[in-house]
Amino acid sequence: MRIEPSPPPVRLGLLRLTDAAPVFLAEAQGLFAAEGVAVRLSVEPSWANLADKLAFGLLDAAVMLPPLAIAVALGLRGPAATPLLVPSGLSLNGNAVVLARELAEAALGGGSPAAAPAPLEVGRRLRACLASRPRRRPRLAVVHAFSTHDLLLRYWLAASGIDPERDVAITVVPPAETAAALAAGRIEGFCAGAPWGAVAERAGVGRAVLPSSAIWRNHPEKCLAIATGWAEAAPEALQALLRALLRAGARCDDPAGAGALADLLAEPERVGVPADLIAARLPVGVEAESRSVFAAHAAGFPWRSHARWFAAQMARWRPLPADTAARAERLYRPDLHARAARAVGLLVPLADRKVEGGHNHPWELPAEPAPIPMRPDGFCDGARFEG
Repeated sequence: MRIEPSPPPVRLGLLRLTDAAPVFLAEAQGLFAAEGVAVRLSVEPSWANLADKLAFGLLDAAVMLPPLAIAVALGLRGPAATPLLVPSGLSLNGNAVVLARELAEAALGGGSPAAAPAPLEVGRRLRACLASRPRRRPRLAVVHAFSTHDLLLRYWLAASGIDPERDVAITVVPPAETAAALAAGRIEGFCAGAPWGAVAERAGVGRAVLPSSAIWRNHPEKCLAIATGWAEAAPEALQALLRALLRAGARCDDPAGAGALADLLAEPERVGVPADLIAARLPVGVEAESRSVFAAHAAGFPWRSHARWFAAQMARWRPLPADTAARAERLYRPDLHARAARAVGLLVPLADRKVEGGHNHPWELPAEPAPIPMRPDGFCDGARFEG
């Protein structure tokens, strides 16, 4: 009797971040195995490493920054385009803008982050502080040139009257190195995902002046990027991978499991920082928009309007081909997500795009078999993006 060899495991890359929780939990709790798919995780030191390994075929999938997935797929970085698709989101929110203490105190007006002024007022105070300093531009770090962090930081600065190209110098530092770079004086602030803002605060080298959700409420953060060649060769394995991650995302949203999840992520081979710093950005069952969301409020749905917003903001700051937005939209595959979501009993939106920034209050999204409760999605400057 001939025994068919088992398919090789899915090579899935990720970074040491709190919002990689669904992947770490799915591995630890056997959710991948339960869906019949073998997965080998590859924890990388930087987004550049992750993107390069996808481009050179060393990874089949990755927890990815949506703008970076767009850049890789469209050939905006590296020697050539790498065919990718985005069948699912993985999280909302989760980043923070952290400044060195002198700048933070000026931006917050001496108050605490818990009682911080509105986002644009924080920005205006920072602008006044910069105007009073010698003509030396502060260096602010983001985790990659093609990142949600870069686009949201630039959006907030520009909305506050600070020119991101002239008034500050934006540089790139991998997330896990941001606190050390701030401590060493190589940068005067950064925008990075949890838990690295909390790490900088605990070390006494900086203060969070606002969460990224204050710039764009309940914004999309990480997504799942898949090499198109692998997806086409193994469509059922892709569906198994999606089902496992959707189940994991729902578990990550359960506040009853937040303590155990924080302990899991705190292990050295995962995020590797104290559990209380991780727990500070996990869901707690209340509408705390500064915390990550992994499944609720259609967090996993790959909205094509998100792809267009990211593409529009990328084009705002660098020259891009005229068809970038349309090509970015085609990377997003809500059809693949919908199939997996129905299989695990989740609600599925009836449309694949929406007005971004169109809701300042909780609302209901038309979906089947029932509407999905949604959080506000407003921008700090009140703009609406029709896509």
